[in-house]
Amino acid sequence: MTDQRNLIVAIALSIAILLGFQYFYEGPRVQQQKQAAQQAAQTEQPVAPGAQPGAAAPGTVPGAAAPETVKDRAALLAEQLAAGTRVKIDTPALHGSVNLVGARIDDLTLADYHATPDPKSPEIVLLAPAGTPDAYYAEFGWVPEDKSQPVPGNDTKWTASEQVLTPEKPLTLTWDNGNGLVFERTIAIDKNFMFTVTQKVRNTGSTPVRLLPYSLVSRAGTPHTEGYYILHEGPLGVFNGKLNEHKYDDLRKSGTISAPTTGGWIGITDKYWLVSLVPDQKEEVTARFVYSAPGNTDRYQVDTLGKAVEVAPGATIEQTSRLFAGAKQVRLLDEYSDKLGISNFDLAIDFGWFYFLTKPFFYALDLLGRLFGNFGIAILVFTVIVKAAFFPLANKSYHAMAKMKKLQPKMQEMRERFGDDKVRLNQEMMALYKREKVSPVSGCLPILIQIPVFFALYKVLFVTIEMRHAPFFGWIHDLSAPDPTTIFNLFGLIPWTPPHMLMLGLWPIIMGITMYFQQKLNPAPPDPVQQKVFQFLPVVFTFMLASFPAGLVIYWAWNNTLSIIQQWIIMRQDGVKVT
Repeated sequence: MTDQRNLIVAIALSIAILLGFQYFYEGPRVQQQKQAAQQAAQTEQPVAPGAQPGAAAPGTVPGAAAPETVKDRAALLAEQLAAGTRVKIDTPALHGSVNLVGARIDDLTLADYHATPDPKSPEIVLLAPAGTPDAYYAEFGWVPEDKSQPVPGNDTKWTASEQVLTPEKPLTLTWDNGNGLVFERTIAIDKNFMFTVTQKVRNTGSTPVRLLPYSLVSRAGTPHTEGYYILHEGPLGVFNGKLNEHKYDDLRKSGTISAPTTGGWIGITDKYWLVSLVPDQKEEVTARFVYSAPGNTDRYQVDTLGKAVEVAPGATIEQTSRLFAGAKQVRLLDEYSDKLGISNFDLAIDFGWFYFLTKPFFYALDLLGRLFGNFGIAILVFTVIVKAAFFPLANKSYHAMAKMKKLQPKMQEMRERFGDDKVRLNQEMMALYKREKVSPVSGCLPILIQIPVFFALYKVLFVTIEMRHAPFFGWIHDLSAPDPTTIFNLFGLIPWTPPHMLMLGLWPIIMGITMYFQQKLNPAPPDPVQQKVFQFLPVVFTFMLASFPAGLVIYWAWNNTLSIIQQWIIMRQDGVKVT
C-alpha cells in the first residue's frame, strides 16, 4: 500500500512540475515570441526586436541625443530620403541608408533573413534611426581636447561623394569646421556585414590640434530576450583576449563598466544578430559598457575611445575602425577573425562551456548540410557517425544490460524470498552481480555518453543562425523551432488551435514511442515503485520535448531507433528473450 501511495505521489509531482513548467514558463515565453513575430510582420521588425536610441554616456565619448518625438520608421526614412539627407546602402547582404545628418549608420535590413520562413515576409530590421520606436545605430567621430574646437556632431550635415554605397563604391563624406580643420570620413562595405570607416582630419590652420577618435553603438529600451540561461543576449566584448559578457539587468545596476584593451571588439548581441565595434587591433583603446535612463527610457551604449592624436599645421591624420552589423554566421566570423586578426570574434556566438565540442559539431553538421542540401538529413547522418564512434563502448554496455535482463527472473525470485529483509536482499543481489560478473549501473553508460552529445547538439541548433528556418520534410519548415503540429487537433484536421501546453506534435510523439520501446529492452529497476515511475518517463519526456527545437527531437528519436536496433541484435546474440 505504501509503495502504491509513493507511486501516486511521484506521478502527481511529475505531472505538476511538467504542467507548471509549460503553463508558467513555456506558455508565456512562446506567446511573447508570437506577439513579437506578429509585430515584425506588420512593422518589418526582427522577431526578437532590438530597442531604441542609445545611451547618453557621461564622460568624453558622446552619447545619444535627448529623447525625440517618436515617428514611424518608414515615414521618417521616406521623409529624410526625399529631403536628400540619406545615401542608400545596397549590397548582396544589406539594404538601408546612411544618414548625412550626423553621418550615422542607422538604417539596415538583412537581405537574406526574414521574419518568418516565408521568403516574401519582411526583411529583418537590424538598425533604425533615432526618433523611431526601435532606434539602434552606430556613430564615429572625434573628441577635441580643446572644447572650443568645433568637431562634427549629431546635427552636422555632411557632403557626400556618392548617391549609393555599394561594395564597389565606398562613400566619402566631408565637412569643414570653418576653424582650420577639414574632416573626411570614408565608409566602405564588403559583400557581407563588415563596414570599414576611415577618418581623416586635415589641419589648414596655424596651430596644432589634439583629437581623440571614438566609436559607439547606441540602443534604447531593454529588448525582449529569449530568457534562456544557456544563451547570452546583451552587451559583450573581447578585451585583451578575454570574453566579457554583461546582462542588461547587471548593466542597469552598475551604470558604466570600462576596460583598456589592445585588440578585440565590443558590441551588443541578440540571439542571431550582432552589432559590434572593431577598433584598430594594434592600438590601445578604452572600451565601455554604459547605461543611462534619460526621460525614464533605458538606454544602452557600447563605445571605444582611442589615444589623443596631434594634427600639426599642414598635416593630415588618419584613423581606421570597423563595424560589424549583421547575422552571426560561424564561418563568416571565423573568416573575419583570421583575415582581420580580430581576437575571438567567434565568441559572439554563445557556444557555452562545451565550446570544444559544440563548434566541431556545428562544422560537421554544416558540412553534411551542404553535402546533402538539408540540415535534417545532416542531423540523421551525424547521429549515425556519432553512434559509430561510440559503437564498441555501447556494444559492451548493451551486452552487460542483456546479462542484467537475463537475470531478471532470478532477481524476482530473490525479491519474493527476501522481500521483507531488505539487508539480506541487497546482500544476495550483490552476490549475484559478482557471481555473474555484471554491473547494475552498466545501462547508464549509453545515457551518460548521450548527455554531452545531446547538449552540444542542442546548443548548435539553438544558437547558430545556420539552423534558423532550415527545413526538413513534410510539416517541419524550421528545425530550430518546435514541431508546429499537435495531436489535440488531430494534427490540423480540426480547425482549432489548442493552448500551448497542449501543443504535442507528431515528432515528440514518435520520440516518446521510441523511448518507450528502448526502455522495454532495458533491465527493469529492482524496486517496483521505480519500475512504475520509469514506465511513466516516456510520457513526461514526450511533453517536455514538445517545446524543444524539432531538429533536436528528430535527433533523439533517430538516436533511440538506432539504439533499439543495436540493443535488439545484441540481446538476440546473447540468448535473451526480447519482450
